[in-house]
Amino acid sequence: MNSVELHGELTEIEPLRHTPAGIPLLHFKLQHRSHQSEAGFQRQVDCEMGAVAMGEVAVRLARLKAGQKVTVSGFLNRRNRMSRQVILHATEAQITEDDSHGDGKTGQVRR
Repeated sequence: MNSVELHGELTEIEPLRHTPAGIPLLHFKLQHRSHQSEAGFQRQVDCEMGAVAMGEVAVRLARLKAGQKVTVSGFLNRRNRMSRQVILHATEAQITEDDSHGDGKTGQVRR
């Protein structure tokens, strides 16, 4: 199984492009920060993940701005056939409102 869900802040959003077949394509970066438990110890996690979205998800994400928080679901794959670099291929995305009040409100990335 290759399934990933990652919450974070959009740090970079490239301009929306289209493939030669006319499919919308968007490259972006997601900064993730959290605390995770591993072998009974708490670890601080801080990483930036490159990602790509296609189709309607790309169009919706292109309307967002750097600094917005999102939860992205998808799968991992190489950046391209010639690369060993791994990126997240986003198949779903939700805007996550600021959770400073502990309400955890989320919403679909809308048109």
